[in-house]
Amino acid sequence: MKSEVKDDTVYLILEEKIDLVNAEDLKEMFMDLLDQGYLDFALDFGKVRMIDSSGLGKILLMQKILQEKEGSLKIINIESEYVKKMFRMVHLSKLVNIEE
Repeated sequence: MKSEVKDDTVYLILEEKIDLVNAEDLKEMFMDLLDQGYLDFALDFGKVRMIDSSGLGKILLMQKILQEKEGSLKIINIESEYVKKMFRMVHLSKLVNIEE
């Protein structure tokens, strides 16, 4: 997992899996960047093939925190049909901006 900043937006380039093993790492990276003053985030799902409930929970937490701070969160580059299906199943697009 790595981050890049372009035009005041932090792009978090995620790994192949977002699960119980690394979801906390995602949260810690996000919180560190938030503490540095960044408020606009994009989650790059280009490499992600699997996400579980702990990963979904971290995305919802990020959205809640950013909404309170008048920031923004968007999900970009979803390649995996599994991930798209998972997001549709939990109606994530009603809470988070998903660019298809």
